[in-house]
Amino acid sequence: MIDKATFPRDKCCGDGLTTGALRVLDELGFDPSHVADWQECSEVIISSPAKRTVEMNLPQGQGLFAAIAPRMQLDDALVQLAKSRGVSVSEGVSFGEVISNSVDGIEIAVDGYYKPTLCADYVIAADGMWSPVRRAVNANIPSYLGEWHAFRQYFSNVTGPARSQLFVWFEPDLLPGYAWSFPLPDGRVNVGFGVLRTDDMSVQYMKRIWNELWSRPHIARALGPGVTPQDRHTAWPIPARVTDANHSAGRILFVGDAVCVTDTLTGEGIGQALLSGQLAARAIIESTEPADVRARYSQLLRHEFYADHRMSQLLGRALARPRLAELALRIVNINDWTRRNFVRWMFEDEPRASLFTPRRWHKKFLSREGAFVQRVP
Repeated sequence: MIDKATFPRDKCCGDGLTTGALRVLDELGFDPSHVADWQECSEVIISSPAKRTVEMNLPQGQGLFAAIAPRMQLDDALVQLAKSRGVSVSEGVSFGEVISNSVDGIEIAVDGYYKPTLCADYVIAADGMWSPVRRAVNANIPSYLGEWHAFRQYFSNVTGPARSQLFVWFEPDLLPGYAWSFPLPDGRVNVGFGVLRTDDMSVQYMKRIWNELWSRPHIARALGPGVTPQDRHTAWPIPARVTDANHSAGRILFVGDAVCVTDTLTGEGIGQALLSGQLAARAIIESTEPADVRARYSQLLRHEFYADHRMSQLLGRALARPRLAELALRIVNINDWTRRNFVRWMFEDEPRASLFTPRRWHKKFLSREGAFVQRVP
């Protein structure tokens, strides 16, 4: 593995881990204790466009269903896990260009390594939204800037309920996007917002929203008086169009943001990135010829993501209308059963479009244990 960064390094992100992401980490043998600011979370507060709140609780004592982990620490822990499994990890090494990409193998130029080129059977490009590898093989989507845009900043001295509870605010001027506050240890939170990229939603407009969002009374109450911003805010684009993206090129397989696999409803991408990496590995293991690997990888991506992507698009269009968003949350808040199952679905305990894809049904639908069952009391 090569990476131009030297770990630990920060990554602009909401830091939230869904049930789906946690289950993949569990499968990989990941140890949450290696993340110093790992914060488990079970209490979720959702605020509707009309400021109506819905309080929901994820299951307790059945494993882990949601957590917050700063990416600086999470990604470094993943790198250390790879090293412990015998993976050769070279940090501070950047990709230069593809020298050859044929049926016989692939050779790439690198900078910062002890030799100028690397040869391999396959390259798995996990190099993000602006993927240099994708660009090098002309697999980019022309003029592509992502479907969503998000802002994030850490705050300290949080004394309000956001200190321990996870908040999601569906603000009328952000729909179908939302603002969030994700709790971390010692009175710190990750706060931010994500919005659908449109002609009206310019970067300048988003900056204006950012500057006044945290002074809105209901958000200020959640954070509490004396809350203090840390460092500067950061922003990033969110690619969410896996159905239109190039999945591969020759002996290269794109994963994570490089294959635009982020959830188009929530902007969540950690679980999707981890899963797409697993699928790329499966495709290589299960096939022999490059053409078969590419076909198998696309088949696996379609099976795991396409129905969920389309469902998220439909739900996003509905939530863009404040009245429909308000109605949806009223339905969610009907009783304990609706609240319990909605919050599990929201945190991807099951795939987004499970009800409409019978091939993914199983006996413990929305009732199975969470991740890391052995370590959660």
